[in-house]
Amino acid sequence: MSDQPARKRGIYLLPNLLTTAGMFGGFYAILAGFSGNFEMAAIAIFVAMVFDGLDGRVARMTNTESDFGVQYDSLSDMVSFGVAPAIVCYSWMLQGLGKLGWAAAFIYASCAALRLARFNTQVKDNDQRHFIGIPSPIAAAVVAAFIWSGAELEPSTPLALLAALVTVGAGLLMVSNLRYPSFKEVDLHGKVPFMVMFAIAIGFALVSMDPPKFFLLFALGYCAAAPLLWLHRKWRGSPTDDIHLSDEQIDEVISEQASPIAPADQTDSSAASEQPLAYGPKAD
Repeated sequence: MSDQPARKRGIYLLPNLLTTAGMFGGFYAILAGFSGNFEMAAIAIFVAMVFDGLDGRVARMTNTESDFGVQYDSLSDMVSFGVAPAIVCYSWMLQGLGKLGWAAAFIYASCAALRLARFNTQVKDNDQRHFIGIPSPIAAAVVAAFIWSGAELEPSTPLALLAALVTVGAGLLMVSNLRYPSFKEVDLHGKVPFMVMFAIAIGFALVSMDPPKFFLLFALGYCAAAPLLWLHRKWRGSPTDDIHLSDEQIDEVISEQASPIAPADQTDSSAASEQPLAYGPKAD
């Protein structure tokens, strides 16, 4: 018999408890959407985002990361940020478009599933500073904030078409190859300047003035950041087809491209000048 102690079976409580709370927020959003309470449905999706942002950080801070937690978090994200926004948006406005409405909702949900599956297969190889494609919580924030902003509006065909465009656009950005900052390198243990805390206080004040519109502008700004950065790199002449290059690697490639390269004929001529000239025998 082996003298090794038996391995304890079980899962870490705290991070998975937060993940469960986030999934409950998405589940409640679906029920609220079926009941026609679209404002509460959108708020529930944002509450789910808070718990989704906490579970991973708590797991890293308490050293309770696990493969089970990664998979459970992915399934929770699919409920809260894949299925819930699609169903709530369909119940709110997309159903007025008929087949086009449910097609737009399905495109969003399927893109969320593909985004999460790609993330899980590349979780150990990804650049921790960037996401490939917008994260599913940000895509859900775009849809949820749009619903929250127009929860009191009467259904109309132009508004339904705009909702379909927003929903499909958010879904396609999730499966794009654009790089978005992850903010995972933010040190919560370190010190920050006084002005940072002042800016945070100003931010809370701005959010309290009109939460749905502020969240919508923030989410849209985040979504537009990567396409604008892609255009900026293309204008600089840096490579845009390799999504895995870091900013430092891109700058290095640019500096190499800018360095002067000696022409081949100049090198050959300089090498030939160093060789002694050979003369044939004199003619009598």
